Amino acid sequence: MISDLQGQIWLDGTFCDWKDAKIHILTHTLHYGTGVFEGVRAYETEQGPAIFRLQDHTSRLFKSAELIGMNIPYSQTELMEAQCESVKINKLKNAYIRPLCFYGNEGMGLRADNLKVHASVSSWDWGAYLGEDKIKNGIKVKVSPFPKRAADSMLYKAKATGNYLNSMLALQDALSSGYDEALILDTEDTVNEGSGENFFIVKNETLITPGLSTVLDGITRKTIIQLAADLEISTEEKKIELDEVYNCDEAFFTGTAAEVTPIIQINNESIGNRKPGKITSMLQENYFKLITGRYNRHSDWLTII
Repeated sequence: MISDLQGQIWLDGTFCDWKDAKIHILTHTLHYGTGVFEGVRAYETEQGPAIFRLQDHTSRLFKSAELIGMNIPYSQTELMEAQCESVKINKLKNAYIRPLCFYGNEGMGLRADNLKVHASVSSWDWGAYLGEDKIKNGIKVKVSPFPKRAADSMLYKAKATGNYLNSMLALQDALSSGYDEALILDTEDTVNEGSGENFFIVKNETLITPGLSTVLDGITRKTIIQLAADLEISTEEKKIELDEVYNCDEAFFTGTAAEVTPIIQINNESIGNRKPGKITSMLQENYFKLITGRYNRHSDWLTII
């Protein structure tokens, strides 16, 4: 169990033993999903461990908090320092980092006006989210039959804990049907994203990805769009019909956890020749060079520990 790992967790300003980082059963966020979080990664480089796009992740954490009316009692600088120290104190070369801000157990009920905001940072060595084989050879994806998203129904720009119930249901449905991931639609039956990833297709050597009306503004998504531009590959953001997906040349997911994961099948339809496509492979290669300090651009996205 992840709770059995050894190490230190930063909680409300100080580090404590991993096993002692506990909350009360009546913690407000546990009951109502009123928390915000980030998924951040650090990678081993020649200069030491480096956190990828630390400032961008931390800024989005604070933006998410603002969107749900939460006032984080720490500065961005303090939380960035906590993330760096978390990697250092746990002696990690590669790390998945989880900052979390949540309401405590000072009261119960929907009203949050008397509740304290708590903050934590946990770091551990997680490896490939979908497995090394899947990130190399590709995954099978099921179009989720539920639930469908509407632009005005939830705060999709916030990386909020409560937003992930839809994702959990979609992923459980996909896994129980023998697939690796889910593809979630909106109320117009156009494509949104995976359970925890942004979605891209390639058609005629152009990247196409859904606009941001009902998807998270992914940091890896923005990174891939920039890496494509470095290769003089254009990106179009628009609504994507399922027919376009089934007839695309390539498809892949992006995310801090998923990194760049090729998609070789959606429902019963093969994508391309059921192998990672040329552009997907180039972007994946350059992404891994970038996050490990071996790319010749964007070095400012790496925070060396």
